[in-house]
Amino acid sequence: MLNVIDHDRNSAELRYVYPVVSRRAGGVSVGINLNTNNACNWRCIYCQVPDLTMGTAPPVDMALLKTELRDFLNELMHGKFMQERVPEGARRINDIALSGNGEPTSAAEFPEVVELIAQIRSELAIPASVKTVLITNGSLLYREKVQRGLIELAKISGEVWFKLDRASEAGMKQINDTQVRMDKVRANLIATITNCPTWLQTCWFALDGKAPSKQDEDDYLALIGSLLGEGHQLQGVLLYGLARPSQQVEAPRLSALPEASLQGFADRIAALGLPVKVSV
Repeated sequence: MLNVIDHDRNSAELRYVYPVVSRRAGGVSVGINLNTNNACNWRCIYCQVPDLTMGTAPPVDMALLKTELRDFLNELMHGKFMQERVPEGARRINDIALSGNGEPTSAAEFPEVVELIAQIRSELAIPASVKTVLITNGSLLYREKVQRGLIELAKISGEVWFKLDRASEAGMKQINDTQVRMDKVRANLIATITNCPTWLQTCWFALDGKAPSKQDEDDYLALIGSLLGEGHQLQGVLLYGLARPSQQVEAPRLSALPEASLQGFADRIAALGLPVKVSV
């Protein structure tokens, strides 16, 4: 039986497609894992991927992906998977999510994958209420090919969940193990918002027993405020805590924050005029 704690990529015994019960989505999310080699260009210290390596997605077998996605969606809609593997109360398809074990936009075939999803959605008459979601660290969204995929994503009830765990270079180095500059993050966010509806997804937790500082909150709010002030309209923020154990060496140093702490930060974000969805 699937649950919100276990997001095993092999739960359906397929190479690319895997179902999860998403606590943020409130139903079944049909994941597409393009990073079957467990490679990513970031190494977030809360990442649940075992044996994570630095790198990019391997070549995608488009024919196999097409077969897996079409057959599995058909099984979810017309077979017994929902009744046998999904808890009562979560037996609905919430979204098709490009996520997985690394940065999905690192796949050379990313725009073709989005086009394939569109084709299968049309073929199976997937309703518009089932979103297509790109879950991304945002680092490669400046690429022309990736932006082409974002434009197509917007046409199929699509949205981007753009990772922003901290809004300073020091904070991103500490949490995401990346040397990215904040001006680059900001430019990538603007490019994303321009091409597709965009949510920020933010993991907020304690490190070595210490909650994120007020300065961490202020940096985050300043970035959002500047974007909104220039007319770059975000859809909102997905603020979440730790629910599954990290597989990185920093795991013993991480701990969940009290719900009141998350809600306090959420209230500060909401004061800017953005919707905030909190998942403890």
